[in-house]
Amino acid sequence: MATHDENPRRRASLELLRAEAADELSVLVHERLRAGEDPWEFMEDLPTVDELVVFTLRAENITADGGSRPNAARHYRVLRQIALDYPPLTRAVWRLLGDANTHRRWDAVVRADAS
Repeated sequence: MATHDENPRRRASLELLRAEAADELSVLVHERLRAGEDPWEFMEDLPTVDELVVFTLRAENITADGGSRPNAARHYRVLRQIALDYPPLTRAVWRLLGDANTHRRWDAVVRADAS
């Protein structure tokens, strides 16, 4: 029996994705604290749990597309699809699509090439 999708995407529950992201975030905080950094200096720069989930889902999409970095239009479509697939992440998606977080080093805002 032939199917159009030989390798169906495994969908993790949002609760599992959030738990994994929270674990990852706690490791980041712990490592920075062990390195002697002041939490008042770096906590605001870290992504939220939901933002980390969105970045994880975005990375999975990039990997599935052969690893090529998305242009601005594809970046928008990928994040919008994440919001559609996981409605509770919508607020985090729209924050990441806006210009509000551009001061963060990890921010993935992709701008169109100025030509």
